Amino acid sequence: MGKICSAIVVAIMMAGPAVAKDFKAANGVIVVPHANGFAVTGDAGLGARGIWCAAADYASKHKKVRNGQRLYVAQDRERGLGQRKPVVFTLNSAGLTPSSATILGSSISRAGANLSVGHAIGFCADHKLSRGG
Repeated sequence: MGKICSAIVVAIMMAGPAVAKDFKAANGVIVVPHANGFAVTGDAGLGARGIWCAAADYASKHKKVRNGQRLYVAQDRERGLGQRKPVVFTLNSAGLTPSSATILGSSISRAGANLSVGHAIGFCADHKLSRGG
């Protein structure tokens, strides 16, 4: 019996820490934890508005931040051949040069671009309208 218990304890210890789960935003876009904040891995064909929506939905539901909190692009989206790379967001402007996100398409390509969580949540209505809801 003692050997079985010891084997179970060793197996649990070797399994390591639990891996954080992906978050599926209201618009269907996936957000994952990232060393510098959190990353929006795609846009489900919704473009920059869909990316901002997903980041804000994650910040609101997972990080429990208020609508007035600023959401910053921490790491711009690198252009990839055939597939776009994730956009990394943060709630902390440290190390960034904050700039207004006036043109949304280019905002995800500029570290420091920011919107309030409440403003970005407003883009989630695009998905609801597109599916007739």
